[in-house]
Amino acid sequence: MSETFTSATNGADAAGMPARSRLSFDLDVDICVVGAGLAGLTVALEAARLGASVAVLEGRHIGWNASGHQLGTVMPGYSLPIGELIARIGLDDARELWSLSKEGAEYVRANATEEQIPGIALSEGALEVSNVEAGDALISRLQMLGGDFDTEVEGWQVDRVRAELKTDHYFHGVYYPRAFQLDGRKYLHGLAEMARRAGARIFEDTPVVSIDPSGIRKRIVTPSARLRASHIVLAGNVHLGAPLRRLSETLLPVWRYAAVTEPLGGRLADAVTFRGSVSDSDGIDHFRIVEGDRLMWASPETTWAARPERFAPAIQRRIQTIFPQLGKVGMSEVWGGVVGETVHGMPQIGQLRKGLWVASGFGRQGLNTTAMAGLLVARSILWGDERWRLFSPFELVWAGGATGRAAGYAIGLWGRGSAAAAGALARYRERARLKEQLREARLAEANRQAGTRPPRPRPPPGRPRPQPPPAANAADAEGSPP
Repeated sequence: MSETFTSATNGADAAGMPARSRLSFDLDVDICVVGAGLAGLTVALEAARLGASVAVLEGRHIGWNASGHQLGTVMPGYSLPIGELIARIGLDDARELWSLSKEGAEYVRANATEEQIPGIALSEGALEVSNVEAGDALISRLQMLGGDFDTEVEGWQVDRVRAELKTDHYFHGVYYPRAFQLDGRKYLHGLAEMARRAGARIFEDTPVVSIDPSGIRKRIVTPSARLRASHIVLAGNVHLGAPLRRLSETLLPVWRYAAVTEPLGGRLADAVTFRGSVSDSDGIDHFRIVEGDRLMWASPETTWAARPERFAPAIQRRIQTIFPQLGKVGMSEVWGGVVGETVHGMPQIGQLRKGLWVASGFGRQGLNTTAMAGLLVARSILWGDERWRLFSPFELVWAGGATGRAAGYAIGLWGRGSAAAAGALARYRERARLKEQLREARLAEANRQAGTRPPRPRPPPGRPRPQPPPAANAADAEGSPP
């Protein structure tokens, strides 16, 4: 269940945020969290609620990267396809992991209320559409999700999908009525504010210089202070830096760029009427309506950084390809962020050594997994919850460095190309089938009309058929004698 980025125009106003606080004095705490993203802030909030003293260290500022720039879709599942998850760890453990992902989604829902986070703009429903005809696969997937994994889902036939998304690029769909979307940036800053109110201390502009995880009290050095803690939680991304390079190198950095269109007015209804999030089965398109008449649209991924403005034409072309009736739409804002993807496609959650924890690798995983990871780690430290061991089969694997990035880029290009070819072939077959159906309908109508004509009278048996009189020549008729 892929996750992309949200517009800063929908985010919390900087003026409404507390002034940044930098760690400038030595400090002792129960838990030190490195990284003030979604996972790190969830650890801080839950640990503080359970009575622990917590300090969060962020090298820049809250929401500067991927956690502050996501589409805000919340639904169960992982980046690793469910069939591959079962093949890797078996049905029983796969069901346990899926249940944890649903628990994470419900945790986000419980926090994302207007009372706790004003303007969160929560709306219901998410639709995953296929780029090819997948009727049999759809039935199998629905049976597995609804039966084996106890997830509320609906199968949408092609006609229903196209009634909501007026394009022939998409075929069948899986609708998740319990999924939802929200303003992801406001949720992030709301989470930080709730953590502060619970007693956690968040220090921005405070990069970690070094970590010594040995001993009962671990030591963390920053440019201007030292910190000691019984537990350290590494909740950073690919930017963990030199002190944690071994961990950051297990993540493949992937950039994704997104945009919000200018207001489209009434013509948006000619293309999209579905109000939830839409993602395609190949991970190419991810979009939804925001602010009533705008589209928020994420582009395909790349393993190389670039200026976001360079991707505006590509997003424009993609929208025009899927919904040609919109024409060329203007972009009001384009932005991007980098996430860390693991080689095995699952998040990294658990204890690396006594007192040293990791909650990372959430690229393409979704908000639900960051919430789930925060809950698991906080409750493992303070309650002894051992469910994090379900992630033990997914070990830290080196992502391949620059070679891995080049390979990832090539694989991404190949995947998008093959998906485009498969989609084009599916649409060609659909048009050919419709033409054949139309030809057969016309033939049936011709046969029906031929069958309703009155029959010609037939002479009785044995009587010769009457012969038509020979054509008379007008000149002979006038000149012949009487």
